[in-house]
Amino acid sequence: MRLVFAGTPDTALPSLRALIDSPRHDVVAVVTRPDAQSGRGRKVHPSPVAELAEEAGIPVLRPAKAGDPEFLKRLAELEPDCCPVVAYGALLPQSALDVPRHGWINLHFSILPAWRGAAPVQHAILHGDEITGASTFQIVKELDAGPVYGVVTEEVRPDDTSGALLDRLAQSGAGLLAATLDGVEDGTLEARPQPSDGVSIAPKINVVDAEIDWTAPAMRVDRLVRAGTPNPGAWTTFRGQRLKVGRVTPAPSAESLAPGAIAAGKHSVLVGTATHPVELGEVQPQGKRVMSAGEWARGARVESGDRFASA
Repeated sequence: MRLVFAGTPDTALPSLRALIDSPRHDVVAVVTRPDAQSGRGRKVHPSPVAELAEEAGIPVLRPAKAGDPEFLKRLAELEPDCCPVVAYGALLPQSALDVPRHGWINLHFSILPAWRGAAPVQHAILHGDEITGASTFQIVKELDAGPVYGVVTEEVRPDDTSGALLDRLAQSGAGLLAATLDGVEDGTLEARPQPSDGVSIAPKINVVDAEIDWTAPAMRVDRLVRAGTPNPGAWTTFRGQRLKVGRVTPAPSAESLAPGAIAAGKHSVLVGTATHPVELGEVQPQGKRVMSAGEWARGARVESGDRFASA
């Protein structure tokens, strides 16, 4: 099939590579978000998907909006049979959805209808799901509500961060997307409507949402930190300044501490929660590099009675 692939971040790269390498399909163009500022110097860079497409000699379209007349005209000229989508990051109007004869097929990182929305992997970890996965579905106007072609499942490991889990799903999901397109081309695969029950929504988790509430149970603190790693990054406040918090380890055998209270010893830095303490791993003070919690505590001269502010 003639394909126009839509995607933007690193997460979409395994799928794009799989389709470029597929002998059955021809990626005739890529649609991605416009170049954006990134890095410390805030220089303008193309998206990871744009970079891979350009390396492969594939034309790149960067519409400000997918409903722009010039983009719709160019899309129609390309005559795609189908438009696969992985983390494109922009809404698709009906005028764009109507162009390819097999529509737009999205790879979404949840088992639909669970966790429709922008942050399915983060919410799966935050809510303690033991199993998650990826789904391919036909895009319709309603958010992530189209009929489903296929699903792969993935165990959520106790130490998974959203970054680690998403990396695995991006790999397994690439195979699912390629197989889905094969089945659509063959006419052997039929999309089935999502069940009406079991719908849950996964809105974007922003910086405000990632502030740690030390009055929550240790399990909740651990899930928030893992869900927020690498983005947007869980954080707390110490002496009026923000401190980004990396991995924490629940310490049920440690001596009880009041929520937010810090106990800095020679070999560990513990923080109290509503249940048992957690041990800090790496932290990043505002404007400084990532460092071990012990190094931070020594540099900050943490004393008995010091505590983190709660959300």
